[in-house]
Order: sequence, then structure tokens, then C-alpha cells
Amino acid sequence: MTLAQAETLLPMPEGERSTGLLPSQLLRAAVGHAHEIVAAAPIGDDQIQPASLDLRLGEVAYRVRASFLPGSRDTVRDKLDLLSMHRIDLQEGAVLEKDCVYIVPLIESLALRKRMSALANPKSSIGRLDVFARVITDYGVEFDRIREGYKGPLYAEISPRAFSILVRTGSRLVQLRVRRGSPLFRDTALRRLHAETPLVETPADGDAEAGAIRNGLAFTADVSGERSGGIVGYKARRHTDLIDVDRIDYYDPRDFWEPVYPHRGPKGPDGVVLDPYDFYILATREAVVVPPDHAAEMVPYDATVGEFRVHYAGFFDPGFGSAEAEGTGSRGVLEVRSHEVPFLIEHGQVVGRMIYEPLIARPDRLYGGTIGSSYQRQGLALSKHFKKVPMG
Repeated sequence: MTLAQAETLLPMPEGERSTGLLPSQLLRAAVGHAHEIVAAAPIGDDQIQPASLDLRLGEVAYRVRASFLPGSRDTVRDKLDLLSMHRIDLQEGAVLEKDCVYIVPLIESLALRKRMSALANPKSSIGRLDVFARVITDYGVEFDRIREGYKGPLYAEISPRAFSILVRTGSRLVQLRVRRGSPLFRDTALRRLHAETPLVETPADGDAEAGAIRNGLAFTADVSGERSGGIVGYKARRHTDLIDVDRIDYYDPRDFWEPVYPHRGPKGPDGVVLDPYDFYILATREAVVVPPDHAAEMVPYDATVGEFRVHYAGFFDPGFGSAEAEGTGSRGVLEVRSHEVPFLIEHGQVVGRMIYEPLIARPDRLYGGTIGSSYQRQGLALSKHFKKVPMG
């Protein structure tokens, strides 16, 4: 019997589930003695979040002619030999221009054991900059989904959409969750969890659709303007300076964004019309709650609610919005682009769904101020790169 086989037969510590996402302490173990997550440079403890690991850009980026998946027969390097146009040194920093596609080898790589798989997503701050960032692997047939037992390098595909960005070796644009087993998502389990710990705090003007559970937990858009001085969102300006992804609380938001107000008709706010060429930041009407022993993911595109994408960075960590982590009132921020045609979003309209997944065990750290989380207790909020100044 191999060591890996023996480890899978060891009794689980009390309180652990047999399947689920790895919490922070088990991610730390996966980096340490388990060696399932390895890196060319030491992995810092600040990279480990309650249910995910921040991944870092390596030393070079490749400008490519087109986005791609390697497919079951090729490595990423095989595809780069065909599609790479230019090699860019990131060690001193370099600009990734909007509307271009780049492939960047990551510092971290994986050596997953049997029953272990992973999934990736952009970090929240990167999604709010309208940067399309996805993880691919050798012989991969899906973006952001890493098959069971994968052993090999990780790459980020990066395509800035609204703003050109400045990045460097070590910049963190994507994050990784690791999963043991194949837990099935079922609405019945979600209803039970919602009954035990309400997962959304529905406002007084809510209706039956808010918090409805059907292929996930439904959430609705807040486009009334009543909570934020008439502003319902922000629209990215089309001609701006670049943004250094490692600068925090640095940029004047008025140079990059313009406020969005609801269209008002004789009976009150009609909503917001999304132009397919623009990028918007909106917010959910409901406050979102993620219990300490679960994590959540927002479904980025749901054809049943409209022709638009509502989220680029879909991970919500354990403790987000939880009173236990001083997060009461945390709303979800929506990163929105319409597909092909203008689309009207009305106040209270269902715009997406949240799915919840249990952790193997409660993490030893929760999302919130104690670990420097940026968006606990948030309302309508831009990314942490921007100063908090009045926009109206």
C-alpha cells in the first residue's frame, strides 16, 4: 500500500466531513507536509484565505492571438508554440493592454492526490476591474476547473476589458479552492441550510422571488437609488489611464468611473438599461450571508434571467456577511456586462443565483476585518484600488 492510499484510509478528525472544500488550516497542510500545492517561491500565510489560496503571477507573460483551452492531447506550452506573439518580462512590471489576451505561468503548481480536485476564480478586486482572468492546466478541457489528481503547472489567462493594467511577478489576480471528493449540490440541502441560518437578509420591499431556492439561491438587483443618494451603480469610462493592480486606496474613482442613476418613469424608477459595450458595477438588494462552515459561489451567467453576465469573481468566503464575523449587512457586488443587445434591469429583478458548498471543517480564520478582508459590510462598492470619495 502506498503512502497516499494509507492516508485516504486514516480516520477523519472529529467534526470533519468526508467531502467538501478545504478550509484554511487544511490548505496550509496541503502546502506544508502534504505537498499537494507547491511553488517556486515560498507561499506566504497571507495567501491563505478562509477557503481559498491566492495564486501569484510568474516571471513572464505571453501575448497570444486568441484565448484557448489545451484540450485532452496538448499541454499549454504546445498551444503557446502555435499562438504566442510576444514574450513579456514581468519581473520589473509590465502593462497588459485592454482587449488583448495573455497567458502567464503561475508560481504555484499542483500535485493533487486521489479524490482531490480544484476550482479557480478571479479575486474580487480583479473582477471589479473588469479583468477576465481564468486558470488553465495542461490537457485541460475546462476553464477554472482542475481535474482530480492533477499534477502539473498552472497558468492564468488574462484579458483586461475596461482598463489596461500594470502587473508584476507576484501579483495576485486569481485564487484557488481545493475540493475533496465530489459533493453533490442539491436544492434540498440548501433549503435546510437556509432554514437553519438565513442566507440572505431580504429588505422590507422584498418579494417572493428574493431568496427563492431553485437551482441555487436567487438574488435580485438594487437599482432604486434609495440607499446611496440616488446612485445605483458605476459605469467604466472608456478612455482612462492604466491601473496598477498592487496599488491600494490610490486612484480617484472619478477618473475611471461615472455614476449610474435609474431611469425614472411616472410610476417611479424603471431600472437601468445596460449597453452591451459598457461595464457596470451594481449591487444586490439582499444582504448575503455565508455561514462559517460553508463557502459560496455566484453563478456568472444564467440564461433564464437575462442576456447578461453578473459576476466575474464568484467566490464568497466563509463568514462573509455573517454576524459572527461582524459582517451584518454585506451585500453582493455585481460585475455586469450585457450580451449583444441592450438589456433593462428593473429594481427587484432576479439577476443571478448563489450556490453553497460545505467545507470539510470550519476554518481557523473567517472572512472579515481580523484578516484584512476588504469587502465585509460592503454596500455598492468599487474595488480596493480606488479612494473612497463622493461620486455624485
